[in-house]
Amino acid sequence: MPPAAPSPAVAAGRPLRGRDATRPRSRRRRARLTARATILCTLVIGVLALSIAPARLYFEQTAEVARLERQAAALERANRALGARADELRDDAFLERLARQCLGMVKPGEVAFVVVPKEGAPAPPPEC
Repeated sequence: MPPAAPSPAVAAGRPLRGRDATRPRSRRRRARLTARATILCTLVIGVLALSIAPARLYFEQTAEVARLERQAAALERANRALGARADELRDDAFLERLARQCLGMVKPGEVAFVVVPKEGAPAPPPEC
């Protein structure tokens, strides 16, 4: 492979631009912040700092809304269950059954018998 041809600047005898050909490349160019870049960085940091509180508030409120929605769903389920129980208690046949089982009530002319276990007083049925 033949050696590479020198650049036109070297061939013309002009000095190299940007750095001295004899000086080593050990010294690096230092990055400078211009006034525009400094102002931009300050504005970005300021906006970020000012957006922390609203972002935190947003996430807290989102969690609170989710908690309240879960609570509302639980209350709606309980409300439906209580509505069903209220409908049962409006039924005359159901009320008569409860009166007979839980309170030991009888109709006029009927005779009530209560079986007492050896351990003591009878336990009421679980629905009472």
